[in-house]
Amino acid sequence: MIRVMLVDDQPLVRAGLVMLLETEPDIEVVAEADDGAAAVARAAELHPDVVLMDVRMPGVDGVEATRRIIDADPAGDDHATKIIILTTYHVDEAVYAALRAGASGFLLKDAVPRELVDAVRTVASGEAWLDPTVAKGLIREFANRPGGTAPTATELGQLTTREREVLVLVAHGLSNPEIAAHLVVGEATVKTHLGRILMKLGLRDRAQAIAAAYHSGLVQPGSPPPPPAGRPS
Repeated sequence: MIRVMLVDDQPLVRAGLVMLLETEPDIEVVAEADDGAAAVARAAELHPDVVLMDVRMPGVDGVEATRRIIDADPAGDDHATKIIILTTYHVDEAVYAALRAGASGFLLKDAVPRELVDAVRTVASGEAWLDPTVAKGLIREFANRPGGTAPTATELGQLTTREREVLVLVAHGLSNPEIAAHLVVGEATVKTHLGRILMKLGLRDRAQAIAAAYHSGLVQPGSPPPPPAGRPS
């Protein structure tokens, strides 16, 4: 079962989501919260697989709640909570802030029911999910950058330690299964980290991630990959 928590300050929205998700045989709604602070507390208590998070709420908003929930999860944990941001808005700064905070997906509230269910299943499996409108916006933003621009120190600073490890191994040419074996984590975890790296650095694909790692100096040409976890360097 995919254990889901719903976070929205509108009771009718939550009720509609419950009715929709509870009809799926592999999805169970285990908790609801009406603000970000309550969501953080419930996530720490229940460790749901997926959180559907409204981005705009009074008090602690969805971006800050996402950041707190992600920060509380142990790096590399195969069962870490994944977060899908829900909003009535299209691409804006809140979208980028939520993705930088560690959200695994973004969905508009006017999406059709099947998209919502597919998004929950996809994110629960370790993949990222972006509404097509958001994906186009992210690609446009990247296309507007000067060619060959390396990630800034600030952008690299947004990566977690594990995300930097994954980026280094990607730059050394390792596949997802090879990275998973190298770090002793699940392959789904590697996919999640790679998706977040691409989002945080504004990159489009694996090839651009490799180029960014070298352009930024994170990886030096000719340097060997770090030793596998558990082995001396």
